[in-house]
Amino acid sequence: MGSIIGVLVFPAGEINSIELHDALSTCVNIKLYGASSIDRHGEFVFKNYISNVPKINEPDFLINFNHIIVDNNIDVVIPTHDDVALFFAKNRDNINASILTSDINTTEICRDKKKIYELFSDSDFNPIIYDKISSFPVFIKPRKGQGGIGSKLLTCDADVPGNIDWTEYVICEYLPGVELTVDCFTDKNGNLQAILPRSRQRVFGGVSVQAQNEPLTEEIKNIANTINARLKILGLWYFQIKKDSIGRYKLEEISVRCAGTMCLSRALGVNLPLLSVYEAMGRETSVFIGDYNVMVDRTLISRYKTDLKYNTVYIDFDDTIIINGKVNLKAMHFLYQCINNNKSIFLITRHSADHNDSVIEALYHHKISLEMFTDIIELDFDTPKHKIIDPAGAIFIDNAFYERKSVRENLHIPVFDVDGIEVLLDWRS
Repeated sequence: MGSIIGVLVFPAGEINSIELHDALSTCVNIKLYGASSIDRHGEFVFKNYISNVPKINEPDFLINFNHIIVDNNIDVVIPTHDDVALFFAKNRDNINASILTSDINTTEICRDKKKIYELFSDSDFNPIIYDKISSFPVFIKPRKGQGGIGSKLLTCDADVPGNIDWTEYVICEYLPGVELTVDCFTDKNGNLQAILPRSRQRVFGGVSVQAQNEPLTEEIKNIANTINARLKILGLWYFQIKKDSIGRYKLEEISVRCAGTMCLSRALGVNLPLLSVYEAMGRETSVFIGDYNVMVDRTLISRYKTDLKYNTVYIDFDDTIIINGKVNLKAMHFLYQCINNNKSIFLITRHSADHNDSVIEALYHHKISLEMFTDIIELDFDTPKHKIIDPAGAIFIDNAFYERKSVRENLHIPVFDVDGIEVLLDWRS
């Protein structure tokens, strides 16, 4: 093992793979890769992205996957789907890297809710499981499922599905109370180092989109320790619990893969993916948790891919880099992105003609370095900006429509309003 750890996330297009990216991409001793059989969002965030990987049920998967591992010096593979985790657990000896998942017995149990409930049938946190529906309400859920897909509350005979294979479902007591997800971390010696409960305050499509860290009670701690003692777990994992009609927490499911909302645990200072990579590599780890409260709320984010080619940026100052007296953070994000990619940046402005201070003084006031600009071009009101711009390989950013219109009509280069800066941002890392 070298000083740099090669980590591959597969598949790399879902919400939890984006959390793995965000948790690992800024770690200086990790080179992060994403790979997928079906291209989704991963190509927009993983700088090192590999597409067209065979699916795990295809006969040439292992051969191709091992080529990817060898060609890219991958040390650790992180599966992001329960079925992929189970496949890797079964084929661990045939894969040329460490697999960040628990052993095959644990992975098989966690993939099947019936097996989970059988394992903990003697525990007071296990929900009541019925062989058949004899009264209501009850809750049915697929033995192998995620995100609540196929789960349903039944309150009367009319709710019972007509065409259903009951061998593939479990029938549980209805749990009407609050629901928690509990993120956990177990080291290579089986020690449970972290137990981090979070509320699922708003759920969309089976995914928690608003969550709040919650106190770790003795009840939750006992459930976590019991699970950890009966299963052989390595690294990050989580379980979900929900209160029954008299306020006791009952177990809903256990998973040995990353959850998308593990970002909340990371916000408390516990980077579960990074700790897990270190454990997979045989390193020693320790955990400390921030003593503050955090709420996370998520919605859709737009990331863009264009065929735009440019090497020079001309950008306005007032109402573009500075808006309402404050620095436009998206503009600065973009400008530093340009610096990282060796693009030339020209500040083109009429600030001094329209303000009491000079543009140099304004830049100093806002703590913006003069060195980030290839040149600072100050104009009077009589000189059109298109007269100053060299159009070769250039783009133009300005909040004023008439300026953009003039540059577009005279130079035929791409122009962007301030809101268009986000189209230029490259999130891959």
